[in-house]
Amino acid sequence: MLDACMALNVAFGSDNHSGVHPAILTALSDVNEGYTIAYGADQYTEQAVTAMKKVFGKDAEVFFMYNGTATNILGLKAVMNSFQSVLCAETAHLTVHECCGPEQFIGCKLVNIPTPDGKLTVDLVEPYVIGVGDQHMAQPRVISITQATERGTVYRPAEVSRLAEFAHGHDLLLHMDGARLCNAAAFLKRGLADISGKAGVDVLSFGGTKNGMLCGESVVFFNPKHAKEFPFIRKQGMQLASKMRYIAAQFSAFLSDDLWLRNAEHANAMARLLASELRKSGVQVTQKVEANMVFAIIPNECIRTLHKQYYFHRFNERTCEVRLMCSFTTQRDDVLRFVAAIRHCL
Repeated sequence: MLDACMALNVAFGSDNHSGVHPAILTALSDVNEGYTIAYGADQYTEQAVTAMKKVFGKDAEVFFMYNGTATNILGLKAVMNSFQSVLCAETAHLTVHECCGPEQFIGCKLVNIPTPDGKLTVDLVEPYVIGVGDQHMAQPRVISITQATERGTVYRPAEVSRLAEFAHGHDLLLHMDGARLCNAAAFLKRGLADISGKAGVDVLSFGGTKNGMLCGESVVFFNPKHAKEFPFIRKQGMQLASKMRYIAAQFSAFLSDDLWLRNAEHANAMARLLASELRKSGVQVTQKVEANMVFAIIPNECIRTLHKQYYFHRFNERTCEVRLMCSFTTQRDDVLRFVAAIRHCL
């Protein structure tokens, strides 16, 4: 099985399949000399937190962690109780691909809301804000959105602001899974804070692993009061890195010279090229291509043939919809060869 997987071209399987940007590797090497205090009490972590505050605001509270699942779950755990609920899109990573982690570590209820394009709106959310004050029912506490969504679509700042206003008007908080926040910002040509904290987000999971980092995610609280107990939550949640400098150094490099933006712009551009070439080949693209992913309908027999050469995800088996991901390492030739294989198969 392993040999078979190694023989496949995995360029369009996931942006997690790409390697590490050379600038990130250099940053890791640069902090690898000598000794420094552990658990984040070092100058490299201080520098990275300062860099993050320049991006997200001087009042932001920043915590570095290992992976995105933990940032989502522990970030939510800091602002809710087990008798409360999270309202999220039915496609959200939080509910589909985190293996009941929120239920296990928070004890909360996830309320899955159907959406046509992965995006929540006030009209979609409002019917689910029910049972407030009723001791027999889960109490709504958080609206969680994903930027960019699992369908490749992007929330405009005004859309985020409307959800934030609705949430705060109902004593709820707004959480954002920003695993691909960089791709969304690149598409919108806006700053990272413009489409998160400045738009009203309370808790942000901000990731770099999908955009050129080795490993490293962060939780950003835009209201310091929500971060008061998070040092203990992070430790208890097994996400306090002893050699924090290696995560911090990545974020410093990531935010330096707009590396995050250049990587995201390239990935987005490759997705647009892929979608354009697919349409020219008569393939139906099912979602707007706004970030670094393309959803398309490919016949079953063609999917089976392509899977002998390429690894990619079948998003919906009933409709033959597939998900194709691009990353900062995707090349134009990769796209053209893949589309040529699809044309041959069709």
